[in-house]
Amino acid sequence: MLSQLVLSGSKAPSWLTTFAPADALILQEEAWNAYPRCKTVIKCPYFTKFSLTIETVHKADSGQSENVHGLNKEQLEARQVEKIDIASSATDYWSYIIGSDAVDFSNFKSAKTGRGPLLEGWQDKCSPVMTAYKLVTVDAPYWGFGYRLEQAMLAGERALFIESHRNCFSWIDEWFGMTMQEIGGLEQKQVDENGENTVSMKKSDDVLDIIYPLDDELSSAL
Repeated sequence: MLSQLVLSGSKAPSWLTTFAPADALILQEEAWNAYPRCKTVIKCPYFTKFSLTIETVHKADSGQSENVHGLNKEQLEARQVEKIDIASSATDYWSYIIGSDAVDFSNFKSAKTGRGPLLEGWQDKCSPVMTAYKLVTVDAPYWGFGYRLEQAMLAGERALFIESHRNCFSWIDEWFGMTMQEIGGLEQKQVDENGENTVSMKKSDDVLDIIYPLDDELSSAL
């Protein structure tokens, strides 16, 4: 289990700081990695009722699975499904705040593996391919700003997912061929060097299933 503090006050939207001082907007993150399943729980000591849970299932498909998280009928009705293409570039507010990898995947080619470029429809053409199914559940039961907080959190997580998975592919020549232990060490090194991580800030217990088709040997490395 990985436990850390995620400092977000400096990047929090201005409207949120009207409800809490910026230095109180510190998120506590706990993560469990049991590949192909992972789970992350994020809480905020200042907003004690707030919680965000991210459950991930990795599957060797291109996003066709309908209910990998085993949701019940009520949860399926509340779920919003969004497919995200890592080869596309995001231009929303949160992507700008988090910072964007400027790699153009339509021209990218891995020197070690020969993977790439990622052209339109790459999800159905590349082999092997993997999808990371992200189930995001957010609960912020606060009158007046809870829904806005939930929506902002979802948008921020979406931007983080896009950026991290884009980096995972664009940095392939740095990690390809490593053992799981070596990759774990690389991840911890990045956490230690990160200093201040940015996590941004939906409707109570709604769920968002985000699907990422990921190219190449990721299934053996993540």
